[in-house]
Amino acid sequence: MKRVTGIGGIFFKCKDPGLTKKWYADHLGIQTDQYGGCFEWKSENGTAGHTVWSPFDSQTQYFQPSASTFMVNYRVADLEALLPILRAEGVEQVGEMEVHEYGKFAWVLDPDGHKIELWQPPVGFEDQCGVIQKSE
Repeated sequence: MKRVTGIGGIFFKCKDPGLTKKWYADHLGIQTDQYGGCFEWKSENGTAGHTVWSPFDSQTQYFQPSASTFMVNYRVADLEALLPILRAEGVEQVGEMEVHEYGKFAWVLDPDGHKIELWQPPVGFEDQCGVIQKSE
């Protein structure tokens, strides 16, 4: 079973997300919206995808229980099948899987206590970059 298919997003804490977004736009050309920046790519089988780059306010609780200043979102092919495998391997899951119109999400902790977000985009989902996720 293929587990991770790509990086869905890189999230990090900062003192002033608006200022940080402006700095990256002015100096590195990363254009953002309310979710952050977006980088488009194609997988080895030609499926289009994207990676979100998003600064969060330094006081966000979204990364809890991790004390880390960053969180990586990994795209996965089948989240419901992967979660029981990870739990059987001793991986700690944080909370319950959530299902939204833009995909399924679950969170786990790595050995250093970093919270990791796992995301399975829905088939036919047009993401913020205008990329449509196709079934593999």
